[in-house]
Amino acid sequence: MLLRDELFSSLSEDEHRRLLAGARRLTFAAGETILAEGTRAEAIYVLRHGSAHVEREHLGRGIAFAHIRAGEVFGEISFVERARASGSVIADDRCEVELLDRPLVEQFVVWVWALLQGDMGVSIFSNLPVTRLMAQRVEPTIALTLSTLFVAVSLAIPIGVVAAWKARKLVDRLVMGFAVLGFAMPVFVLAYVLIYFFAVQWQLLPVQGYQPLSAGLWPFAESLILPSVALGITYMALIARITRASMLEVLQQDYIRTANAKGLATDRVLLLHALKNASVPIVTVIGIGIALLISGVVITETVFNIPGLGRLTVDAVLKRDYPIVQGLILVFAAAKVVVNLVIDISYAFLDPRIRY
Repeated sequence: MLLRDELFSSLSEDEHRRLLAGARRLTFAAGETILAEGTRAEAIYVLRHGSAHVEREHLGRGIAFAHIRAGEVFGEISFVERARASGSVIADDRCEVELLDRPLVEQFVVWVWALLQGDMGVSIFSNLPVTRLMAQRVEPTIALTLSTLFVAVSLAIPIGVVAAWKARKLVDRLVMGFAVLGFAMPVFVLAYVLIYFFAVQWQLLPVQGYQPLSAGLWPFAESLILPSVALGITYMALIARITRASMLEVLQQDYIRTANAKGLATDRVLLLHALKNASVPIVTVIGIGIALLISGVVITETVFNIPGLGRLTVDAVLKRDYPIVQGLILVFAAAKVVVNLVIDISYAFLDPRIRY
């Protein structure tokens, strides 16, 4: 208490106002540095009602103090309960904290209306718009996702076709063994194995980090090789298994026997006749696997220190920065819906029998 009294007594009226206006932007570190009291920190959280000049004897009514612990934003008692207990009126120029004291339906309506205008709220800790934070991080995530899709699809489909062509032979058993192992191995374990050999032991690729495309094509590609392979192997194992199963079913059809009887080349039979008709289940599992990519991106970006949306998700969850978490969940869900819609539309082009 003495530290806080000395702090406020040394501030001018203008500094009082600035401190109150910036109170909700205090991070854990700033709160502990300014107001540390043992293992707890009392961080100033909002609160001014009426007069801009808040004198020292009115601080108990004008300011709500939220107890901050490691990994905990509001302590045992919620922020609204503390505000009500102290008799203070919550005032926030962004209307985010103010809405906490309103009915849930009203909060939701206001949030949806703001969302329709492109406003996902403001970060609790950085006080920056959520859309701005996500725009800063979206490039690495898109690059990692596209490179992973390229690695997984370009390798998994040929592997699955070969496994179906050589069914119940050594090649088929090796491919299926790889698929089972790849799908069972956690992404972070595979990532650390790749880092140990390719980055630490052989020093062929960088350990961590991300280089944008503006830094050059090779630095950009080099920074994505290990993350794409680590994330793509799990995805590749899933696609390879489905490709094999779908191809095995198609290869038993009469028109495939007719094509072989006519003496068509094996590659033409496999690629032009069999694979085209087996493509619907393959495309379906590629769309379903987007959910795996979303969860995998979070882990992969954390392991490889890539400043993308996955890393932003982890940071926001650890800090309990709810506006960011809310916005990211919405973006990930929307991306999955759009991808599934595109996959459904593509069925009509892959199979003439399907009409919408």
